[in-house]
Amino acid sequence: MEDIVGKKILIHGYKHNGKIHRCWSKGLVLQETDDHYIVINNRTLVTESDGRMWHTREPAIWYMPKHKWYNVICMIRKTGVYYYSNIASPTLYDGEALKYIDYDLDVKVFPDFTYKILDEDEYRKHKSEMDYPEEIQSIIYQQLDILIDMIENRRGPFAPGFAEHWYYVYKNRFIKR
Repeated sequence: MEDIVGKKILIHGYKHNGKIHRCWSKGLVLQETDDHYIVINNRTLVTESDGRMWHTREPAIWYMPKHKWYNVICMIRKTGVYYYSNIASPTLYDGEALKYIDYDLDVKVFPDFTYKILDEDEYRKHKSEMDYPEEIQSIIYQQLDILIDMIENRRGPFAPGFAEHWYYVYKNRFIKR
């Protein structure tokens, strides 16, 4: 297995039909274990499927599990850590990029841990258009429940200090002085 810790690599999000959804020009890999990748991006160029391009605004720690159907972006802002959770296939690295399939449903979490489920209309539309199998639909809702439990109980990437710890690691181990 290629050691990608400390390397800047591409991140590709796809849709169920195999079409590219969104690309990040680089993410610096802070950790890889058998279970997950932890990546940071900051002012990273993002390209949408329609060609629109934009840059991320703040440092963000991205928790990308290899065996779970979600990933979590922890955005570090002056007003606190905001979280954007994607219901998505497990993340894999194929030598080219970190890749996952985005399954539309998202959970936005605020610093006080209130949250909103987003894009339910997009999920219903894509479920029909792309014919999501029953098994995938079941996994999506199970993972959404798991994600909400993690948010409410402050576990995993929602644990106190998680994002701050990885930002500290980034600044102290990976930034050239």
